[in-house]
Amino acid sequence: MTSSFLLEIGSEEIPARFIDPALEQIKKMTADLLNESRIKFESVETYGTPRRLAVLAAGISPVQEPLLQEVKGPAVKVAFNASGEATRAAQGFAKSQGVDVSDLVVKPVGPVDYVFAVKREEGRPTGEILKGLFLNIINGIHFPKPMRWGDLEVRFARPVRWLAALYGREVVDFEYAGLVSGRITYGHRFLSKGPIRLEKPEDYLDKLKEAHVMADPAERKKVIREQVCSVAGSEGGTVEVDQELLDEVTNLVEWPTALCGVFDRNYLRLPKEVLVTPMREHQRYFPVVDPAGALLPKFIAVRNGTAQHLDIVRAGNEKVLRARLSDASFFWDEDLKTPLSRRVDELKKVVWQESLGSVYEKVRRITTLARQLTAAMGLGDGPAETVSRAAYLCKADLVTSMVYEFPELQGVMGREYALRSGEESGVAEAIFEHYLPRFAGDRLPETFPGMALSLAEKLDTLVGCFGIGIQPTGSQDPYALRRQALGICHIIIERKLVLSLGDLLGRAYDGYAEGREGGAGTSPLSVERDNVLSALEEFFILRLKGILAERGFGHDTVEAVLAAGVDDIYGVLQRAGALDAFRQDEYFEELLTAFNRANNLAKKYEGTAVDASLFETDAERDLYGACGEVGVKVSGLLEKRDYSGALKEIGALRGPVDRFFEGVMVMVEDEKIKNNRLALLKNVAGLAAPVGDLSRIVTA
Repeated sequence: MTSSFLLEIGSEEIPARFIDPALEQIKKMTADLLNESRIKFESVETYGTPRRLAVLAAGISPVQEPLLQEVKGPAVKVAFNASGEATRAAQGFAKSQGVDVSDLVVKPVGPVDYVFAVKREEGRPTGEILKGLFLNIINGIHFPKPMRWGDLEVRFARPVRWLAALYGREVVDFEYAGLVSGRITYGHRFLSKGPIRLEKPEDYLDKLKEAHVMADPAERKKVIREQVCSVAGSEGGTVEVDQELLDEVTNLVEWPTALCGVFDRNYLRLPKEVLVTPMREHQRYFPVVDPAGALLPKFIAVRNGTAQHLDIVRAGNEKVLRARLSDASFFWDEDLKTPLSRRVDELKKVVWQESLGSVYEKVRRITTLARQLTAAMGLGDGPAETVSRAAYLCKADLVTSMVYEFPELQGVMGREYALRSGEESGVAEAIFEHYLPRFAGDRLPETFPGMALSLAEKLDTLVGCFGIGIQPTGSQDPYALRRQALGICHIIIERKLVLSLGDLLGRAYDGYAEGREGGAGTSPLSVERDNVLSALEEFFILRLKGILAERGFGHDTVEAVLAAGVDDIYGVLQRAGALDAFRQDEYFEELLTAFNRANNLAKKYEGTAVDASLFETDAERDLYGACGEVGVKVSGLLEKRDYSGALKEIGALRGPVDRFFEGVMVMVEDEKIKNNRLALLKNVAGLAAPVGDLSRIVTA
């Protein structure tokens, strides 16, 4: 008969962002440990609130599955003599395995028969195993910043205060952090009365609900969403539900109750982001908007409790927000007294990176690089002037009071202050867009000046950090360099920009000497130019591998196109799409066969010069002529970026290649003739190189 088990780790309030990852770990660990322990189960569910992490497994087998183990011994011809009697080798093997010689079995391993000792280990009762399993689960949870408390050596998200551990109706006895496990849990810190006794695991959720704890995060999230939307609707508005905010609020409360608060309508004169940021980022409130999307002077808060005394709670939340908005209003008015352009010189006092100088010097570099990007993108003088002005002003909001208080608003305030300083709308938008994308899935720059400035800023950061030896290692990436590189890739790919990555990185490197305050000077970069560019190329290859894999391209397709180079990032995607599509084409097998036959012989030969006067057969002349004709067509198609067409043209060489191999011996004694034939095959194989390294393609 199966049973269930429950493990609950009760603690002081766990940070909201720790809870979901911890529950994912617990769920996986529990399933893995049960499987490793040969204990059958039907389901594993995890539950969590700020004060607890729990796992409840159902359908647990009462006993481990028996372990059948086969141990290979000596070969049969060694184990038994000609009369079939066991030799000392067989007797010694059987004794070492704790079995009788008569119990040895014979099994073939390839062409040779061996003896095996088959041992059966009976399973232990599940209850005996759970103590160690529970301790492994607790010790196996990893948190970003674990704590130690008292004089204990253990580490956990926050100090552990109780342990509930049940298997069926029995307590699983163990000790952890000076605590002894039991059947006691606790409800809401303020709404429950005393400890709660659990008789069996199945009582867990219901008992906690009676004590005002909604332990299932999915249920809490659903309730919060419904309450927030309902309260907003009753106030004549709607809520643009932010999934990240919803996830955080879900893990901040045990018993959610939504309420609506208000603030002074006069604050609506401030930009929407100035109001929304303190609401979302600082107070975890949901802003309320009207049907047109305009902000209303209302917000939705979620308290950790019931509807009792809601007026008092509402008044407290309104008071806190009022202070925040009052500060924001003051900063806004004060900042507007100084035009954005007059703040740029203050950036000389702001250190961007200790070894790389000030933010002002960074502005000088990205101004130059952004203009170069504008030219590379084929934009005219108008956009170039917009880019120059936007680059000059793009970091000026860092020294405003608003951004000092609310760093999340950098770029946003730059746009707002630029508009109110009389700057053109294109300049203001580029200032905002140069930070995009700020996180995975964020919007990309939409204007060309914004794209140029965003690329310049990210390229400067990457080259600067790599140039002084700062590269991401493991999970450590303090300058968000992976995100910067991904941002560059996504902008180039999604906006279909044809740019040379190597050229841009080289210009960014050179800019560190040219962009020093006071004119050209000594570069602060300590790593040589070629090494920086080479390391960054590998860095971008890794980012592009991930991007192409996310888009569904096969591993071998990805490897093939990346081997052909990543200088043209948009071209990488185009080539991957062309190769992937061409693999479904009837000509693909012909192309791959022609390529492989030529490449397999010529891949180690370096020369490509072909002397037609050394040809001895028509097959050589035909292949040479066909290769030349196809090469001209392929070259034209590559210029048009018609990679599919180029691959089809190369596939047409299948016939001449086959006739060549049928009538020509390549590896002859005459060195000149042999090398001439290898060079011809090298040219044939090289036709596909600009699209991808076809030798990396795997076929069934």
